[in-house]
Amino acid sequence: MSHFTRSGRLPHTDTAPTEEGPPPDAAVPGQRAAAGDAASAGPDDVVVGGRPRGERPATARAAARALTALAALLVLSALLLPNHLDRLTPGAFARIPVEGICGAAVLLLLPPSARRVAAVLAGAGLGLLTLLKLLDMGFYAVLDRPFDLVLDWILFDDAEDFLSDSIGRTGAIGAVIGIVLLVAALLALMTLAVVRLSRLLVRHSAAATRGTLALGTVWITCLALGAQIAGAPVASRSEADLVHDRADQVRAGIEDEQAFAREAAGDAFRDTPPDRLLTGLRGKDVLFTFIESYGRSAVQDPAMAPQVDAVLADGTRRLRKAGFSSRSAFLTSPTAGGGSWLAHSTFLSGLWIKNQQRYRSVTSSDRLTLTGAFRRADAWRTSGIMPGVTRSWPEGRFYGLDHVYDTHHLGYKGPKFSWSRVPDQYSLAAFERLEHGRPRRTPLMSEIILVSSHNPWAPIPRTVGWDEVGDGSVYDAIEKAGKDPEEVWKDPAKVRTEYRRAIEYSLHSLISYVEKYGNKNTVLVFLGDHQPVPTVTGGHASHDVPISIVAHDRAVLDRISGWGWQDGLKPGPKAPVWRMDTFRDRFLTAYGPRPRAAAHRPGR
Repeated sequence: MSHFTRSGRLPHTDTAPTEEGPPPDAAVPGQRAAAGDAASAGPDDVVVGGRPRGERPATARAAARALTALAALLVLSALLLPNHLDRLTPGAFARIPVEGICGAAVLLLLPPSARRVAAVLAGAGLGLLTLLKLLDMGFYAVLDRPFDLVLDWILFDDAEDFLSDSIGRTGAIGAVIGIVLLVAALLALMTLAVVRLSRLLVRHSAAATRGTLALGTVWITCLALGAQIAGAPVASRSEADLVHDRADQVRAGIEDEQAFAREAAGDAFRDTPPDRLLTGLRGKDVLFTFIESYGRSAVQDPAMAPQVDAVLADGTRRLRKAGFSSRSAFLTSPTAGGGSWLAHSTFLSGLWIKNQQRYRSVTSSDRLTLTGAFRRADAWRTSGIMPGVTRSWPEGRFYGLDHVYDTHHLGYKGPKFSWSRVPDQYSLAAFERLEHGRPRRTPLMSEIILVSSHNPWAPIPRTVGWDEVGDGSVYDAIEKAGKDPEEVWKDPAKVRTEYRRAIEYSLHSLISYVEKYGNKNTVLVFLGDHQPVPTVTGGHASHDVPISIVAHDRAVLDRISGWGWQDGLKPGPKAPVWRMDTFRDRFLTAYGPRPRAAAHRPGR
């Protein structure tokens, strides 16, 4: 041992070990490395305790092999992971990723210093792509579309608010911390895994080269033959396709901004004089009411439609008895599962607001909205009942609302129902107290948002007598007796049932309000803003939502007789389907003189 320093290494040798290990013929005093252990032999290989000093114990070697296997599994899983939950099947992971083959070839060809940098960058990049796929899964599950790399970051703020309202501030903070830690761990582990595998490739470069060539040949053959496993191509190039699609998405977003500016510039009603707007509704109280997540599936899905249709049929009968008539059809929303503000702005602006960029552009413009037209006509007081608004909402000015009653101004003293802060029946009772029921008032135009049918649909309020609503305290016992959303969401069948019950509650509340408080001047337009999440609708539902117009004055509905809408509150399977952005112009035209020069917009 006199030949070694305190560290156990020779003070000098002419054969310094390289990154891939010492040369196989390196001599060490007391022990010569066997040919078969060339990869691990080195100048430390002296016999200590019956084994060479540089040789690791069997348990350490087994642990190293396990780590290498886990690294390979992690990288392979990341390369083959789909970005949609419906495609998350065993067959998806039984494919050959071309990105892995190309990556191995590049690492084998690069010199050591460049190889280390490339491995780190590749690992970090693969981690980011994996994160993007996970985001896509979430967005497909909730909004039925992939994550937008440019426009969707703002939605995380709304997601945090949703968590706070649903599970409390502490739970939301814990969830955010957990997500941040998981993201950091994913990026770190993926980088370490690629670096470890790159070292393995170089240590066994001959075998790795042969394996890479063989896999490349198999991949090309499978591609040429169109070989598939469980409907998925064996020759996978999902990572390359993902990168290509997102590059196209960014480019399309830039082009869309310019296209939207041109589309928004044409407004047939911009210069219509106030005295020519909405002449067919003068003296009427017009209520535009959105029912959250009220989609076509609610009235046509066999698992939900019988009960919802019964509510609509009964409502049609009750309103007819009270002197009201109704017509119904479908509108196609620009969003699904969420993004209510996109649907609201589309319906009221007459523009197709399909993303946050368009929303920001239109709400900062002077575009005439449907609700704003009532204010310009100067014959209505305009107001908004917005129980879901919890902070400053400057968009109220864009929509032409004289006064907005948010969640803090409705006088509600009852409990939250998960995300929904105010039960629908209370919102309508507050509207009656604050606006509609006031004596000697001017005609009203009000936008009312009913949120009890908002995800997660548990617990659900129940209707009470209108004279029992009070300040909302009556809902304390109702909320406590309701179902736990965490338990409901463990079973998709329960989710669909509670969604259906929530829609029934919202519809019943609205129908009952018109029945009790409506009069000869009442005109109600109510519609859904979007379909519910795919958990309820399945993966291939349309974006259609029901819309109905209810009026006591028959002349109001006579003006839309040419629309072809169906009688009653329920649109049938053959009812007309319009894009949601077409409604503003059709409505303003039906209830006022046709504009002198109607501007044509594509997609009509």
